[in-house]
Amino acid sequence: MNGTRRTLWMAAGLLATVAGGCGYTTESLWPENVDSVAVPAWQRGRDIYRRGVEMRITEAVVKHIETKTPYKVLERGDADTELSGTVERIVQTVMSYNPDTGRPREIEMTVYASFTWKDLRTGRILLRRQNYPVSGTYITHEPFGRDFFQGSEGIIDDLARRVVEQMQHGWPDRDAPAEE
Repeated sequence: MNGTRRTLWMAAGLLATVAGGCGYTTESLWPENVDSVAVPAWQRGRDIYRRGVEMRITEAVVKHIETKTPYKVLERGDADTELSGTVERIVQTVMSYNPDTGRPREIEMTVYASFTWKDLRTGRILLRRQNYPVSGTYITHEPFGRDFFQGSEGIIDDLARRVVEQMQHGWPDRDAPAEE
């Protein structure tokens, strides 16, 4: 009986060791020393001529922070951190043409954004990404035809979701130095 009990304890210890090394954790995915985020209006790069795209991205980022994170979005003077960004460029590529009209049928759009998450209390950069790409396609052909505004909605939402996901623990360059 004594040998059986020892074998069970050894098996339980081995199982705990193996399970503990699988990368699972019960700690929060979000930095716990942060309670709030300021999100100033994103900027447009110098070659972006689509009006309002930066405001749509700002609204989507705020929505995702408030619904997917434990953080509250506040004004800069009241917030612990700030997430600022710039739409660097928007590239559209025609994927297919309507053979009857010669007009574009399907368009791939890639939005390149740069963003920085900064701790306003210490000046430390928590996260920085440059020219972060997010792509998607939309159809311009009837009956599902969409213009740029409608076609970019899903891509903007995807960009905002991915930006907010980057705020989780464990991404590279988390310990970037403070800006001077």
